[in-house]
Amino acid sequence: MATPATEGYDHLVALRRDLHRHPEPAWCEFYTTARVLEAVEAVGVDALYVGAEALGGERKALPDDETLDRWFQQALDDGADADRLEALRGGWTGAIAVLERGEGPTVGLRVDIDALPRPESDDPAHVPAAEGFRSAHEGAMHACGHDAHAAIGVGVLEAVAASDFRGTLKVCFQPAEERIGGGKPMAESGLLDDVDALFAVHVGLDHPTGTVVCGVGGFLAVSDFRAEFAGEGAHAAADPDAGRNAVLALATAVQNLYAIPRHADGATRVNAGVVGGGTASNIIAERAFVQGEVRGETTALMESMRSRATTVLEAAAVMHGCEVTVATGATAPSAESDQALVDLVGDVAGSVPGVDAVVPRADLGASEDATYLMARVQANGGLACYVGVGTDHPGGHHSATFDVDEASIPIGVQVLARAIEAVGRSELEPQLSG
Repeated sequence: MATPATEGYDHLVALRRDLHRHPEPAWCEFYTTARVLEAVEAVGVDALYVGAEALGGERKALPDDETLDRWFQQALDDGADADRLEALRGGWTGAIAVLERGEGPTVGLRVDIDALPRPESDDPAHVPAAEGFRSAHEGAMHACGHDAHAAIGVGVLEAVAASDFRGTLKVCFQPAEERIGGGKPMAESGLLDDVDALFAVHVGLDHPTGTVVCGVGGFLAVSDFRAEFAGEGAHAAADPDAGRNAVLALATAVQNLYAIPRHADGATRVNAGVVGGGTASNIIAERAFVQGEVRGETTALMESMRSRATTVLEAAAVMHGCEVTVATGATAPSAESDQALVDLVGDVAGSVPGVDAVVPRADLGASEDATYLMARVQANGGLACYVGVGTDHPGGHHSATFDVDEASIPIGVQVLARAIEAVGRSELEPQLSG
């Protein structure tokens, strides 16, 4: 397992591989959280907020009770500590670990921990399959690197605990990023309201191992929606005129959603991701649904798209004599990295072993609910920065062959730990006091 690039970080590589083998989707990160708790307790943290203690707001995109219970039992079967699991029951996953090291600024680090509901490749050329840590949970996979993020979070705690850092460090192990569900309630816990500087991190993002992006921006604000169409059933041959076809309303809505004009002020997106309805080929459908999302380059643009989408959905229902109920799901705002932290990451990254390219800024071009934590800190007068740690990944993010070059784990740990230590040395004092 150890390579020259990961020497001294074998335990973090092992943790990453263990989490990769036991992937869990949003709000079902029972095994993952329990393993993280075990690791951070070994560091000797001064406070640990678990589950509901770390999540102060409403949880969106929560699975049903049957799904939660199934994943909870799976975590037990996989060997997670039963006592640690108990505090997580009902989907209260995630944690915030706190190191207190005297007078100084309060620094936050956010890492996400959930996996995706998709199968993983079993091709022998796929490293997790070849080396025995491919997903043991068919239909779930760490296809975005959150297993590495969790390992980096633990490693940063270890490194800062062993340093001369002065201040307080809060590491947020956030659940449910892939469903845009965990960032908002973690931000609303109030536990970040005293944070002077917040870092978030993501591996890959099409940057190779050895590259560090000091400040990722270009986050698209996002909002999920679900529209339920209600019509009236009838015999499709004998009495087609007696029905009110909910599937026809759905089809009109989907076509017109994609016809919404793009906005002149910035990028906008709409997608009808899941559709369904009807009960039989000879029955006029009385029920249909569409589950989708809108995005915008800014929060205002996203809200404009959401308004336009709602108008389209309602008009399609009226056109075909149906009713529609539109519910807004999980949302996340846009955000930007503060230049002072971007500069600080750039100052420390170049001296980290393995780093051969330092990129000041790059755009994500997608969505991320770390923006809730960033916005919360910034609204309270602090600074925030989203850091990209390059990793060679053979498949694209969210693909069956995605994998992480484990050499990126020590790079991520050292870049973030050194940046946090620099904040502790008050190298941002003018900006923080301003």
